[in-house]
Amino acid sequence: MINFVNPKYESLADKEWIVTNGIGGYASGTLSGANTRRYHGLLVASLNPPTQRVVLVAKVEESVMVNDQVFELSANQFQQSINPNGYQYITNFDRFPFPKTIYKGPGFALSKTVFMVYGQNTTVVEYKNTGAKSIAIKVDIFLNHRDYHSIMRENQHTNFHTESQEGFLKTYAYFGANPLFTKHEGHFVSQPNWYKNFVYEKEQSRGLDPVEDTFKIGSIEIKLDAGQRTHFIFSTEETAMEADGFTLKNSETERYESLRQTDDCFLNDLLVSGDQFIVERKSTESHSIIAGYHWFTDWGRDSMIAMRGLCIDSGKQDVCKSILKTFLNYLDAGMLPNRFPDAPGDEIEYNTIDATLWLFVVLYEYHQKFKDDEFIKNAFDKLTEIIRFHKTQTRYNIHETPEGFIFGGQGIAQLTWMDARIGDFVVTPRHGCPVEIQALWYNALKVYQHFQSHLALNNELVDAVNDSIGKLESNFVPFFFNQKGYLNDVVLPMTSVDDSLRCNQIYAVSLPFSMLNHEQQKQVLDVVTEKLLTPFGLRTLEPQHSDFKPNYGGDVWSRDLAYHQGTVWPFLISEYAEAYRKVYGANPQRKAHLESLVGLLKNHFYNADCIGGVSEIFDGLEPRQGKGTIQQAWSVSALIRIMYMLKKS
Repeated sequence: MINFVNPKYESLADKEWIVTNGIGGYASGTLSGANTRRYHGLLVASLNPPTQRVVLVAKVEESVMVNDQVFELSANQFQQSINPNGYQYITNFDRFPFPKTIYKGPGFALSKTVFMVYGQNTTVVEYKNTGAKSIAIKVDIFLNHRDYHSIMRENQHTNFHTESQEGFLKTYAYFGANPLFTKHEGHFVSQPNWYKNFVYEKEQSRGLDPVEDTFKIGSIEIKLDAGQRTHFIFSTEETAMEADGFTLKNSETERYESLRQTDDCFLNDLLVSGDQFIVERKSTESHSIIAGYHWFTDWGRDSMIAMRGLCIDSGKQDVCKSILKTFLNYLDAGMLPNRFPDAPGDEIEYNTIDATLWLFVVLYEYHQKFKDDEFIKNAFDKLTEIIRFHKTQTRYNIHETPEGFIFGGQGIAQLTWMDARIGDFVVTPRHGCPVEIQALWYNALKVYQHFQSHLALNNELVDAVNDSIGKLESNFVPFFFNQKGYLNDVVLPMTSVDDSLRCNQIYAVSLPFSMLNHEQQKQVLDVVTEKLLTPFGLRTLEPQHSDFKPNYGGDVWSRDLAYHQGTVWPFLISEYAEAYRKVYGANPQRKAHLESLVGLLKNHFYNADCIGGVSEIFDGLEPRQGKGTIQQAWSVSALIRIMYMLKKS
């Protein structure tokens, strides 16, 4: 729990929270009560799970009436002011099990808890009078009806017609729209009106349109005796109006408790946080992983990397199988999808070189964890197809070179995880043979060889795989290990070398199989430690490089220029930890070093930015405040992996 004394608006507005519903929808806001992003909303529904997200309920604003006085508890930012100033009454905020804000003022004490119903586009808000006297509260309801990437302004087409029925409301944003249902106690007072020019500070800082109008449909007035609770239920489903808020909360509390597996409170909270990313995908009738909230959907690369902590380490075998089966079913020309479509009719995107190779690592770790021979046997022909296409050629001129390396790149397509592009301008061109791709290719071959031997499978690729492994073991060090004592980032054999000191080389040490001997692994790790390691993750580029960008911020151009040019990524901290453990082994001193890697990220998790989440990125030079998405799947996964490493050491 976070405690506040005389809280300031700026401090509370910088702290955010999010809860999700397992199908791509969410509720999210700030501790201040003000929305600071276009992505904030009390009900952001996913109409085609986990995509087609729409902001339906922008927020609710509470007023407490006691002793003939009115205390407004919310806040909004406008061009010239913050109004009202309800944040001054906030004394506590607790994220677990659900976001709960506690307000105290002259003669009153009130708690507000928000949670979602798993598997439904339904948000529940609970108010409890925690004081000693009866109070009256008024709850104003503000709606939007728009895609979550957009901004809404007053218009004649969206008029929000509300029908009040016994105990619930039915609101149509426009004629023919699917209704929003609101269950409530108390008395509804209709007050339809546009409220204009809310300013979203986070959008302003990102160089985007920060001004929005929202529609107030009216207010609910209700009296609460001491200790009494009331629930508001907002939903796209009319059946939710038959539900009871107490029952829903008990059900969601039981689910929350079921996610907590260990005796370590931090790891338990990470597991709850990580569960937010695991969703049902309607189009494939299977599980998937949201890459990050608020604005990412599910991506192949992110799913492969994130599921290691979110699903494998945490023992979710059925979820693992569901995700892996889906990606294997959509294998095409030896490639996994990088992105499933957001809208029906859109084509699946196959524009990643690394997601497919990550599949082998994930399957290896899946088998190590669950000993599921049958699943590997059923997937083996698909793995054979991948190896065959990569040895010959697939999309984007991805193929094996005579040296045994994997080459990839064509036009302006960005195939690795360093994929920032502004129009036709490629920020980090990595056509050729990137270092992490070679590490992943080597692991794919070694995993394939391991499965073939372990399961006694006959295959015509035995000799070809052995030949590729031999070439890599002979050629990787001569081509990639430079005289400066670290690994080149991209090599074009016999043509050019990019020796930028980047984080990608850590995979040559951290992955299960390495082409480096112990001394070479130590050299790489030591350079990464000296030049790239920060308390929040690894820098993407050393600060001494001419392209290094110390800060991430500004408009789209400025942000994309910095995205992989020094910016710190927390998800790489688990790769560093794995590499460190391989090089230095396990003992109390080494364990203490791994524990130190968690320290500031743990504080970040509980006290800064997204409370109960881990940000996507941090500034490269002096990382402090989280940036990018407020809750990133592979960032949380990385901390889960380290925590399980510590339990084993």
